Amino acid sequence: MSRFLAALLVLFALPAAAKAPKLTLFISVDAMGSDLLLRSRPRLTGGLGRLLSTGAYYPYARYAYAEARTAPGHATLATGANPWRHGIVDNDVYDRAAGQAVQVYTDPTHPVLNGETPPGSDTSPVNLMAETLADRLRVSTQGRGKVVALSYKSRAAIPLAGRQGQAWWFDEATGRMVTSTWYAKAEPAWMQAFNARKLADATFSKTWELLRPRAEYVGDDDRAVEPEAYGMGRVFPHALKGGLQAPGPASYRAFAVSGFSHDLLVQAAKAAIEGEGLGRDEVPDILAVSFSGTDAVFHAFGPYSWEMQDTMLRLDQAMGELIAAAERAAGGKANLVIALSADHGGAEIPEAWAQAGVPAARLNPVEAAKGLAQELKAKFGVDVTVKLLELDVYLGGKALDDGKVDAVAVRRAAAAWLAKQPYTVWAVAKDDLATAADPDGLMAAMRRGYYPMRSGDVLYMSKPFQVISDYPRGTNHGTPYSYDTQVPVVFAGKGVKAGLYLEEINPVDVAPTLSALLEMGMPASAEGKPRAEALTGAR
Repeated sequence: MSRFLAALLVLFALPAAAKAPKLTLFISVDAMGSDLLLRSRPRLTGGLGRLLSTGAYYPYARYAYAEARTAPGHATLATGANPWRHGIVDNDVYDRAAGQAVQVYTDPTHPVLNGETPPGSDTSPVNLMAETLADRLRVSTQGRGKVVALSYKSRAAIPLAGRQGQAWWFDEATGRMVTSTWYAKAEPAWMQAFNARKLADATFSKTWELLRPRAEYVGDDDRAVEPEAYGMGRVFPHALKGGLQAPGPASYRAFAVSGFSHDLLVQAAKAAIEGEGLGRDEVPDILAVSFSGTDAVFHAFGPYSWEMQDTMLRLDQAMGELIAAAERAAGGKANLVIALSADHGGAEIPEAWAQAGVPAARLNPVEAAKGLAQELKAKFGVDVTVKLLELDVYLGGKALDDGKVDAVAVRRAAAAWLAKQPYTVWAVAKDDLATAADPDGLMAAMRRGYYPMRSGDVLYMSKPFQVISDYPRGTNHGTPYSYDTQVPVVFAGKGVKAGLYLEEINPVDVAPTLSALLEMGMPASAEGKPRAEALTGAR
């Protein structure tokens, strides 16, 4: 065989040149736990239902850290890392210098663009300590690939956009989509035109009606455990005026809870596709959309409510329109990749659980903090300030700051008292977190969620079905139990092998899998791995 012929054989044996999808649609559905999606699936015939049927569907992904919340969930999806690497431990953290809780993405140096910035509110990714998928795409394409992230929540849009993309979120004070000066110095024309449509105002005189006949909904519409949320009432139809005579913050909040909220995000996504030219060329772009309305319904009415059943049906419809728009932008399914997941699940309203015989209770963190403060005062003879934020306990006060008492002894005493409470499995001072025994495996989850500069001085683990909330109605999430941490993951489109995959995976695998599909390196701090079993390897 001649050398020339041998060279040709080697050449033709090499894989074809890599060609990444023109557009990646990255979807997160806030509070859509696995159980909620599995219960809803038989009635999903729109975009969400088709995605489950035609994609690589993992019903059982589970976050490996303890505090299942929106900010850390989206940061984990975006970075492929746990909070101990990306630093986003919760929605809120305690600012010891200011003596108050602040949102984790707070950045006073980058206020909201052309709007009011509430003190301590999320505005930039400065506190995100790990590279995101969006950042990796921007670096890999030398700034040519575009990234736009949209959500009702800034703490969802910011990590999905990373440091180098665009993040836009809904402002409940004005009913507009906004960003911060980190991301833009002026509002682009396409967003100006979108905001001029005033879609939130357009629903002011409407009511949220059931999408399907009443007989198709399971359970009772009028549950005594549900609150009178935002002037909407407990039963359908729900008014969206928020008690106002004209559109304003209260009506915008009611709108954000309603099933109509999904439609606004889809329209914003379509405006971004057109305005930024997403998917138009061979350089890959990312459009990230985090649907937050599901979480608003969850907190107010619970995951088994008629409201949640209806919002899932409306999400199914809205997602069909979003996926169709993404396909058109990319020039067809062959040029599109889709990823779907959720930031967390959520607990049932604890009083409803208790009525059903589940050992559930509402844990009031304010009352727990008072009890702990009294214990520390009695033991050490000094005043210690105590703040409970979910599973984190922050201790402070002049005596601790001045070193008049042994801070380590105070933290260990606090942990000992918490460990004896009826709602607690165990508690540990931060000094002992790395060495504490882990007989139930939950300590490892707490360690993955611990970041020294932001986590509490003491951490505790609540018992299952204890819902941490200082509000007397509704429900919450934020524990390592399956109802809070188990979420779906779906991949679809170019290079994906469709099917039902029942192995349990970790959402840290989402960003690495998308990196593989995009033919680029993983985010720098990623702990996950590409789900090779769901990839065809086709180029």
